[in-house]
Amino acid sequence: MLRYITKKILYGMLVLVGVVVLVFFLFQGFGDPTRIVAGQSSDSTTQANIRRELYLTNENGEKIPKFKQFLYYLNDVSPICFHSKEEITNKKLKGFFIGGDKKFGLKIPYLRKSYQTKRPVWNILMQALPGTLMLAISAMFIAMLIGIPLGVMAAVKQNTWLDTSAIFSSIVGISAPSFFMGIIMVYVFGFVLSDWTGLHIAGSWFAIDDEGHRRLTMQNLILPAITLGIRPMAIITQLTRSAMLDVLDQDYIRTAYAKGLSKRQVIWKHGLRNALNPVITAITGWFAELLAGAFFVEYIFGWQGIGKVTVDALEKLDYPVVMGAVLVSATFFILINILADILYGVVDPRVRVE
Repeated sequence: MLRYITKKILYGMLVLVGVVVLVFFLFQGFGDPTRIVAGQSSDSTTQANIRRELYLTNENGEKIPKFKQFLYYLNDVSPICFHSKEEITNKKLKGFFIGGDKKFGLKIPYLRKSYQTKRPVWNILMQALPGTLMLAISAMFIAMLIGIPLGVMAAVKQNTWLDTSAIFSSIVGISAPSFFMGIIMVYVFGFVLSDWTGLHIAGSWFAIDDEGHRRLTMQNLILPAITLGIRPMAIITQLTRSAMLDVLDQDYIRTAYAKGLSKRQVIWKHGLRNALNPVITAITGWFAELLAGAFFVEYIFGWQGIGKVTVDALEKLDYPVVMGAVLVSATFFILINILADILYGVVDPRVRVE
């Protein structure tokens, strides 16, 4: 198993390197962002300093080739790096460094600074990450809590009104885009029925009291979590139903009934466990996608997460924030897929890795 996990991690690192290449040449490989950073009225000296800071030119003002700019960027975002003492001090790098003037180190990735706020991109994203994690976990919890039992009941009650209703609901849930459902949820529950629901149209996971202190509040989480969880819930329902229909026809299910086990034990203990592989794929895949793709929902509900930060950065052409958000999202996607491969072996002995 350890060898298998190591191989998956190495494959994930190769994918991440590919993402770094794509992100760099898509957002920073072309053009001169000096005007965005310094403004239209900046002088030539300020622009020259900014170009040096962004590795666009060297100390002599000569243009640095694109492949060298990419190597500098790769060295910044990589946890394994080589930096001078001056770079470590100026960039405020955090990690473990050894060596002389040119140090080898293990560090927190340096995603550079925002063009607009001049704050480190890492700090901006880590400040927004709890909101995105909270929203994605809540959405997947709702999707699993409703989708798995609904799929099991639809399979057990095949060709009944319950089965038909579950299939119809899941088709509607899959077909409806998240941004459309978000607008509907905002209008119905956050505006028309707001006096009954007490829910707000927009808000974050914290509220500021009269004394200026932050406090945790779940009230603003309900609508965006439900909106984001509708599509994965529909897919989980469909997959659970299909997998359960296959499992319930197997010989070991008939053997379990013949041994005198109750219907509840056979369905939930023996049947569901062996039907969970495609469901795990859906859950982990959708959880990674929710972390990376909750942009529209966060933007509609004003939820302070990585998605809203990224959309705001795109509007302002703040490319370092966008690049950092893509890299963080890709890292989560890779880690969650590795976790899914491990869970296959835990849940289903048939796919244990020797």
